[in-house]
Formats: sequence, C-alpha cells, structure tokens
Amino acid sequence: MIKYTQNNGPSEKSGLKFILRALGSRNYRLYFAGQGISLIGTWMQRIAQSWLVYRLTDSVFLLGIVGFSTQIPTFLVAPFAGVLVDNKNRYRILLASQIFAAIQAFILAILVLTNTVKVWHIIVLGVVLGIINAFDMPSRQSLIVEMIENRDDLSNAIALNSTMVNGARLVGPTIAGLLIAAVGEGICFLLNALSFLAVIAALLAMKLNLPPVQKKGIAMLSNLKEGFKYAFGFPPIRAILLLLALVSIMGMPYTVLMPIFARDILRGGPHTMGFLMGSVGVGALIGAIYLASRKSVIGLTKVLVFAASLFGTGLVLFSLSRNLFLSIVLLLFVGMGMMLQMATSNTLLQTLVDDDKRGRVLSFYNMSFFGMAPLGSFLAGSLASKIGTPATVAFGGITCIIGAIIFLKSLPQLRKSMRPIYVRKGIIPEVAEGLQAAANISNRPQN
Repeated sequence: MIKYTQNNGPSEKSGLKFILRALGSRNYRLYFAGQGISLIGTWMQRIAQSWLVYRLTDSVFLLGIVGFSTQIPTFLVAPFAGVLVDNKNRYRILLASQIFAAIQAFILAILVLTNTVKVWHIIVLGVVLGIINAFDMPSRQSLIVEMIENRDDLSNAIALNSTMVNGARLVGPTIAGLLIAAVGEGICFLLNALSFLAVIAALLAMKLNLPPVQKKGIAMLSNLKEGFKYAFGFPPIRAILLLLALVSIMGMPYTVLMPIFARDILRGGPHTMGFLMGSVGVGALIGAIYLASRKSVIGLTKVLVFAASLFGTGLVLFSLSRNLFLSIVLLLFVGMGMMLQMATSNTLLQTLVDDDKRGRVLSFYNMSFFGMAPLGSFLAGSLASKIGTPATVAFGGITCIIGAIIFLKSLPQLRKSMRPIYVRKGIIPEVAEGLQAAANISNRPQN
C-alpha cells in the first residue's frame, strides 16, 4: 500500500542513500534489477537490428522504414492500450507484454542465425514489437506508482528508472558492437530473448496491492474521448506533450541515421557505432542521476526548456563534426538533453495527472515520445536521401531549439495553472498553509 505523506519542504538528506531512496521499496527493487538486465538485451537488439538492415540493404530509406514499422503501432494502438491499463489489471498486461517480447526476439534470432532473414521479416517483426510496446509502456509506467511504498518517492523512482534505462544504453550498445564484429548480429537477438527471463522472474516475485479491476465491459471510445479531453484540455499537460512530440519527430531520428555517421561519415565499423551510442548513454545517465538527486518537482518546467535546447544544440554541432572523438563528446550532451526531456516530462505528467486517468495520459506520453518517432524516422530517411544525413540532423536540432523558445514564453501561464495542483498535493506546503490561514481568518466572526 502506498503511503501518502505531507511534504514539508526539501529534505535535508543527501548523498547516495537519498538518490537511491526508491529502492527501499521491495517491489521496485525487484523491478529495477530484472528490468535492468532486460534493457541491456533490448539495446543490444536495437543496435544489431540497425546494423543488420544497413548491412543487408545499404539503404538509408530502408533504415527509416524499419524504424517506422517498429514504432508506428505505438502511435496507433497506445490510446486504446491506455484505456485498458486504466480499467484492467495492469500487472497482468505488463507480464504478458514481456513474454510476447521475448518470443519476438527469439524468432528474430532464429532467422538471423540460420541465415534466412530478409528485410521484410524485420519489418513484420518490428510491427509486432511495436504493438507489444504499445501495451508494455503505459502499463509499466503506471505500475511504478504501485511498486513504491511512499508516494513522495515517485519522482525518484522515475528518475532511477531513467538511470537504469541509460545504464543499459551505455552497456548494451558497447556489447552489441563487440559481438557484431566478432560473431554477427544473431547472438545479440538471442541474448535479448534470454534477458527477458530476468524481468519476468522479477514480476512473478512481486507482492502488489493493486486497486480493484473493473469487471464490466469497457466503453472504449467514451473512455478514450474522456482521456483525450482531460490531457489536451489542461494547458500544462498539453504543452508538455506537444514539446515532447516535437523533439521526438524532429530530433530523435538521429538514432536511425547513426549507422551512416558511423560507417560513411566517420569511416568506422560496428564498434564505432557502439562507441557513439554508448556516449549517448553516458550523457543520458548523467542527466538521470541529476534528476534522481533533486528533492522536489519544483522548477522542472525550466529543466524542460534547458533539455530541449541542449538536445537541439548538441544535434546541430554533432551534424557538423567529422572527428570521432569530438562526435563522442557532443553526443554526451545530446544524450543528456534527451534524457532530461523524457524523464522530466514523465515526472511532471505523473505529478499532475489524476490516478484514474494515469494510464491514458501516459499512453499519450508514449504517443508523443515513442509514437511520433516513426513519423520522424520516415521523414528523416526521406529527407536524408535528398539533402544528406548531416543536414537532416541539423534541421531537426534547430527545430527543437525553436520549440524550447516557444515553451519558455508560455511558462508563466503554465505555472499559474499548475500551482493549484501542487498546493492540493502538498508539494508547495507553505502556500497551502498560507491559504488555509487566510481561509480561517475569513471565517472568523466579525466584531
């Protein structure tokens, strides 16, 4: 059962124990360990898949198509998945998604290891994985709040989750680069399939006290409409989602184009791509640790502006680099900006949203970040074939900077809308106490 405590201001605690405080919850600790192992395999598969497609086709356009096929189902299916997460057992949904993802990776491993894989196989299996992820992400993110024993640790749990993701981003691509060079891509897919056993075991070992599950049928369209109206009718949530979508569609496709930078621009091989993606992981890890060390959500809107600006600037400078060492350094800032953007948006949304609409709002979050990426991948693949890969990445970076400026101009009004929620939840207790005192004075009998 989650404990709700009054937040009486910034804690005096500091250091490693404070940064890792969400791990004090047994269920979250199990999740953290199991998911950490699984994510290393996931990143290995992502790198191996990109390298495999480019090796088989030498086509920038097909790289974009594969990225599109993997992520477009998230955009299309996520809203309906969010309704199910809000109304059904999110634990069982998450467990099923992990099992199906393991099967998908195992099939891909068999095709590659038997030398029978074709690009169309990768595209079809990418669509399958995209559908799985549409259910996995909102159920996993919504379940985190049930894993922790103290609601005050929610923002720390989200930040630690981002730390875990980016620790895996650091380790996974490095291992993948070495394995691809030594034994080929197939082993990466096989190890990813096996890595899912860790998170499945962790989920089975959890003891969760979940809210009652709705037994009746779901009015899917009315629930979806209600969630959409709630998310996009409230300016702060709408602004966060729109900025995240812009960053995703214009900035994130650089990952799909990374094989071109590694092989054709920087004149390297699989290990070069591993180093580049590993650098992104280091930068993202630094950003996640910073968020985990924060004591409050106050001020996170400024972090969003900084994150989008840092991400965009890093992309522009990276697109101009022709030196491997400089490119690695610049990708540190790209990774940091990306992580701050993603995790800060998640934290703010989880703080602002009502519990009964959490799954739907987080499905819109996934649509904005992961769901818009396929459109960006398709756009980037097409644009890169016409104006070149570096120019495409630079254009995306400039667009992210413009989005940050627009968001910055709207901050005063957004904060005004967010303040009542922060007061009601005790995040700004001194303001809440002041309002209560004023109410008490106004209710006193007049002499």
